[in-house]
Amino acid sequence: MKKLDREFYNRDSVLVAREILGKVLVHEWEGQRIAAKIVEAEAYMGIEDKAAHSYGGRRTKRVEVMYGDPGFVYMFLIYGMYSCFNVVTREKGIPQAVLIRAAEPVEGIQLMAQKRFGKEYEQLSKSQRKGLINGPGKLCIALSLDRSFNGIDLCGDQVYFEEGTDENFNIIATKRVGIDYAGEAKDYLWRFCIEGNE
Repeated sequence: MKKLDREFYNRDSVLVAREILGKVLVHEWEGQRIAAKIVEAEAYMGIEDKAAHSYGGRRTKRVEVMYGDPGFVYMFLIYGMYSCFNVVTREKGIPQAVLIRAAEPVEGIQLMAQKRFGKEYEQLSKSQRKGLINGPGKLCIALSLDRSFNGIDLCGDQVYFEEGTDENFNIIATKRVGIDYAGEAKDYLWRFCIEGNE
């Protein structure tokens, strides 16, 4: 499958968040391919978005990668323990990003099961299979992504996105999750998911 190029990421976060659905996130890990189809993503619109880490032009060491070129990884921790994988969008100096919230396993599913539950995939319960990578922290554990990947180029050969298959699906737009502090921004319909995907 064709790898996404820099121009895909060099656009408005809302557009990228919608269009990254169905694309495949690949991690080339110790000679193996771990891959998952994106089924849920959230847009963060930078300086004017009260839910964004870069709101109001905030510029710290943590968020500096968002001010750089598009198509790089922005990683951060939630609850002091779970990594979240974000894609930097827009041109240099405009700190927007897309949070990858959930995915569907495509390749390396046994490795994902081991990373998440320490079991073979066949030994997982129905709820464990459904919950394998259906949250941002779960996804990072299963795909072996941590904060050391902050600043990695998605146009490189270690972590990248591929086009995916040309399937048709409906996209649902809803409110973003866990941002009750963000005033009116908590009501923006900037979270996108593939309708009907478990």
